[in-house]
Amino acid sequence: MKVQIAGPGCPKCQTTEKNMKDALAALNMDAEVSKVTDYQEMAKLGVRLTPTIVIDGNIVLSGRVPTPSEAQDLLNKAG
Repeated sequence: MKVQIAGPGCPKCQTTEKNMKDALAALNMDAEVSKVTDYQEMAKLGVRLTPTIVIDGNIVLSGRVPTPSEAQDLLNKAG
C-alpha cells in the first residue's frame, strides 16, 4: 500500500501524516508513507485542497485532518 500526504508541509499536513502513521501502527499494517509538497505533483494527483490523503493513487480525504479513528477507517477500506 502506498499512502501519500499532499500539502505544503503546514501543521495540518504534519498532523495528518502523524495520524496516518499512528493508524498504520495501530492496525499493524505496512505501507509506504510519503509527502508530496511540489505543487505540480499535487496537481497531477488531482489535489485541490490540502491536506489530501492519497492511497494507492486514489484521493480518500481532502481539505481536512482525519481523526485517528477516521484514519484507521480509511486504511481499512483501502486495505
